[in-house]
Amino acid sequence: MVRTLLALQGGLLRGALAQLLAAEHDIEIVGEVDNPHHLRAAVRAERPDVAVVEFDMLTVTELVRLATLGAAESVVETTPAAVGESTVTVTAPTPRSPAEPMTAPVGSLLVLVEQRRAGRLGPVLAEHGHRIGFLSRDVPPGRIVDGVRQLAEGRVVLDPDLVVAALEVADSPLTNREREVLDVVAEGHPVQEIAERLVLSAGTVRNHLSRIMAKTGARTRWEAVRIARESGWL
Repeated sequence: MVRTLLALQGGLLRGALAQLLAAEHDIEIVGEVDNPHHLRAAVRAERPDVAVVEFDMLTVTELVRLATLGAAESVVETTPAAVGESTVTVTAPTPRSPAEPMTAPVGSLLVLVEQRRAGRLGPVLAEHGHRIGFLSRDVPPGRIVDGVRQLAEGRVVLDPDLVVAALEVADSPLTNREREVLDVVAEGHPVQEIAERLVLSAGTVRNHLSRIMAKTGARTRWEAVRIARESGWL
């Protein structure tokens, strides 16, 4: 059985996909979550073979950390939570400091990506093809089922339309780290929370923000987010 965890923000989509996968004789749904904190807790608790993850739920660096067993990951967990429509209880461990490393016991990640976000995939595609699969959110449901099986078998799962879209995106002046900072800015977090999320100092985050605004010509961080999105850099 392929033990599968679903990490999707939309309850309707997550529930429908859970029913679809659970109907397969060789796939078992071990958890459903709707935010990054519960995802990390569920990964530690359930040790899934494959986690189906929404691209916007984590930064690129966090995706790579989660898919790489020896990688360090910052953890901020709260109380036990019941998640998903089928009510899966995940018990969070003792909170750790942002700098403390953690092993992420996940097999592979199947990441569902909106076409407009394909420009962010370049650095990940070349290095992590056997641990992270990418499919468009618009693929037929059966393709996701196939992708779960293929990743569990160690095969490459990659939507060719996403590759084409990634190649067509204009060259971004932003570094990978600057895009990650801007990603978290777009979620509405202040500087200190951005620093904790990305395991950086607040001063380093401010330096990144200054460079981002200089490169985009923005007057505020929110304008920088808008410009980067409109340009296909975010």
